[in-house]
Amino acid sequence: METLKLSANPSGRWRSLVCQCLLVLAFLAAMPCANATTYTLPKADDTVVGEDQTIITVYEDTLYDLARAYSLGSEELIRVNPGVDPWLPGAGKVLVVPGRHILPPGPHEGIVVNLPEHRLYYYPKPKRGGPIEIITYPVSIGKMDWRTPLGVTHVIQKQKDPTWYPPESVRKEHAEAGDPLPAKVGPGPDNPLGAYAMRLAAGNGTYLIHGTNNPIAVGLAVTHGCIRMYPDDVSALFPLIPVGTPVRLINQPVKVAWIDGELLLEAHPPVDAQGQSFEPNIDQFSDLLSAAVGNTTVAIHWDYAREVLQKADGVIATVGLEAELPNDPAAPPSPPPPATATATETPDSVSK
Repeated sequence: METLKLSANPSGRWRSLVCQCLLVLAFLAAMPCANATTYTLPKADDTVVGEDQTIITVYEDTLYDLARAYSLGSEELIRVNPGVDPWLPGAGKVLVVPGRHILPPGPHEGIVVNLPEHRLYYYPKPKRGGPIEIITYPVSIGKMDWRTPLGVTHVIQKQKDPTWYPPESVRKEHAEAGDPLPAKVGPGPDNPLGAYAMRLAAGNGTYLIHGTNNPIAVGLAVTHGCIRMYPDDVSALFPLIPVGTPVRLINQPVKVAWIDGELLLEAHPPVDAQGQSFEPNIDQFSDLLSAAVGNTTVAIHWDYAREVLQKADGVIATVGLEAELPNDPAAPPSPPPPATATATETPDSVSK
């Protein structure tokens, strides 16, 4: 028969247990909700979803684990937290988690993948009288010489536990790198397609939206043209997508939105013809911003807007206010604000 040995300092023992419980509760409270990538639009014409937040690291954290937990690509989180070691950020670091997104321009239907953003948006068909929902996930896109194609396509096939048949060109690439591939890779942990795959009509069916056995690379331009997702994300999306779902692949590094008369700007590193991100040309980015503003008369803080465009870190910023023009033609003219732009004006004409 065992003898139960009580601590000589019971109050200290209880304090230790209480501290452990509080730490567990704090950890659970800090974890993001499982459906954190599903947003409900209060109004059909709303164009911004999600919220940015800050978190404090604990010593076990890596930015790669945190990115996956908060439905971000690894580069998304690293880019907005410069100077932080992604593998050893250390305890007590305050990190920005960019969770706010401007919806891509164009029809809000089916799947939309914005390549510079490395992000997929899915617009489920709302049920009669039901809410309008948006589901969004980070993705990987094609690397150099294996770019993800642009344009409109659709899902032609769905596969659970797919078998991968590496194309001859891919096998040749791996063989030259000293990493030969078999002609066939069955389902399992070694399959780079993961557990779920959705085949697109683009490229005669050679492009897929699929999972991965290497989740740390989600959010990068590393694929052979396919769209790669975190395992948990693709398992959640797969049952929602019927065959025939339209898929629109776009290259939109600059997005804008109007909220209560404020001009919001979201910029991401542009993607070249080979799928690689590169440093933005500020003049070209400014032209994109002017084009996005269109005919709306707006007072833009161009110095700040250019700073946001230069950083291109995906964090939404307010860069302008809608301007009201005087309705009385007899009213004496007043000096224009220093940064008022219309569709006929260029950034340079208003930035002086």
